Amino acid sequence: MSPRATRPRRQRLVAGLTAVGVTASLTALVSPTAAAHPRHLDKQPVAVGSGGAVSSVDPYATEIGLEVLRRGGNATDAAVATAAALGVTEPYSAGIGGGGFFVHYDAATGDVETIDGRENAPAAMPHDAFIDPETSQPYPFFPDMVTSGVSVGVPGTPATWDAALREWGTYSLAQALRPAVQLARRGFEVDEEFREQTLDNAERFSAIEPTAELFLPGGDAPAVGSVFRNRDLAHTYSELGRRGVDWFYTGPIAGEIAETVQNPPRSGDTNLPVPAGHLTAEDMADYAVERPEATRHEYRGYEVVGMAPPSSGGTTVGEMLNILERFDLASMTTDEALHHYLEASALAYADRGRYSGDNRFVDVPVEELLSDDFAAERACELDPTTAADKPVAAGTADGDYDPTCERTDTELVERPDTEGPSTTHLSVVDRWGNVVAYTLTIEQTGGSGITVPGRGFLLNNELTDFSHVYDPEDPNRIEGGKRPRSSMSPTIVLRDGEPWLALGSPGGSTIITTVAQTLINRIDLGMDLPAALAAPRATQRNTVTVSAEPGFRDAHGAALEAYGHAFSTTSQLGAAAAVEVLPDGEVQAVAEPERRGGGAAGVVYPRR
Repeated sequence: MSPRATRPRRQRLVAGLTAVGVTASLTALVSPTAAAHPRHLDKQPVAVGSGGAVSSVDPYATEIGLEVLRRGGNATDAAVATAAALGVTEPYSAGIGGGGFFVHYDAATGDVETIDGRENAPAAMPHDAFIDPETSQPYPFFPDMVTSGVSVGVPGTPATWDAALREWGTYSLAQALRPAVQLARRGFEVDEEFREQTLDNAERFSAIEPTAELFLPGGDAPAVGSVFRNRDLAHTYSELGRRGVDWFYTGPIAGEIAETVQNPPRSGDTNLPVPAGHLTAEDMADYAVERPEATRHEYRGYEVVGMAPPSSGGTTVGEMLNILERFDLASMTTDEALHHYLEASALAYADRGRYSGDNRFVDVPVEELLSDDFAAERACELDPTTAADKPVAAGTADGDYDPTCERTDTELVERPDTEGPSTTHLSVVDRWGNVVAYTLTIEQTGGSGITVPGRGFLLNNELTDFSHVYDPEDPNRIEGGKRPRSSMSPTIVLRDGEPWLALGSPGGSTIITTVAQTLINRIDLGMDLPAALAAPRATQRNTVTVSAEPGFRDAHGAALEAYGHAFSTTSQLGAAAAVEVLPDGEVQAVAEPERRGGGAAGVVYPRR
């Protein structure tokens, strides 16, 4: 008997009776009449109230999640419905052609459990998959390597949605998808971010015939203010809901995906190589989500719960915070605290590069990386007054530690960062206190650039997250059937055993620092959650320079340069989405006020 079948009959009836109401409400949301223009929705970055909350990057998706909560759905129902809507409105960041990590807190049991829906490499993927046979060198990363069948892994998102709903939801997959079906049919209003992302990818989108037809109609990106509809995706979602997840992995669409990867539908107007990939229908049929135990560690009285390998998020955020717990950040000036943050980050990223990968294939010492003793030994390498020369060496996570700072057992490991900056995140809390933190992706903005003909969704380029040059000592080396290392860091923070904060972000390998810096801002530096998210960011991933937003350099650059930090400038880091449970039981949903065009936060019953 499935987990859904064992739920109380009342919950199942509520879900069944309200699904029609959700669809009707969404119809009013996107189009009061069949021919009307979709209603414009403003992005609200902060909302406080009761009855549940949703935070994401998109107002249509957030409103759909809230409507599910209003109609009696729980956090999982709302998370899947929101994610499906993001597949419509944020197709360059997420969708059923990708994968992700789902973290769930169950209010009835107090358990935090996870779903690993990361993409699999095809069984036949060779070690030299990213080497150009004509040059014997790796393909240029962008646009050549990412725009390819060889970059496509077996999608995990549909299996994630199905597993989550069966385990914790009250909706069927069809019910959870129905609002997104309506949204895809009725359309949404194109904003500047959508048009800009389309134009940024115009060269590679135009290289793939079905992608050009869908996203570059008439040879141009959709105009700001126009209505973008995706009837192919609406049909695909409808079929997925009606036929079930096995249809996606073993039915005709599985063969279509494999054929598209092996024979990318190139247009006649491109010089990009678009090499063929290795994914087969058998790879699709063999896919299954994993259920790893969540990572856990204490930080200043809070329990931080995250995602285990193949995500490096839980271990690297955890190690960074464990190192910082050896220092009293709250008593420091902001610049002193930020120096410690940057140095702890470099140390943790050194260990990430040395140890992190898919633990079905490599031995990732999760317990050691999150141990207080290892953190104490690594903290010996942090000089409170001077920035270390970068890159720093990795520690030895072997269970034998000397916190007296007399031991210097380290190993310098230099491996390039290969993760793209895209992805999306959503956080949900329902009226019963269930919580979801869910990060999902197709990797690069626009994924592989390859749309499955007639299906309306882009395939991922997740396999470029592997190290591109094979090294048998590299935990993130390419292997058939393996999942590439990820930095996605969906995080739930507990206070006194109860949920306090759900948090996550896009941003490739900078996700880890975005999550950690937000937690430091909130816990150590006295910021409330809106300020903690809005504060300017910097990321130190064990590189010679710190990559920082202009606002960070303006506020802190000169002081931190005095410690020896060197800077480079990036326009923006991440796009976090969070929900905090307030002391009075209300919830505060917070999204980005400006990054990536701003996010959308909402609550079921706003505070009056």
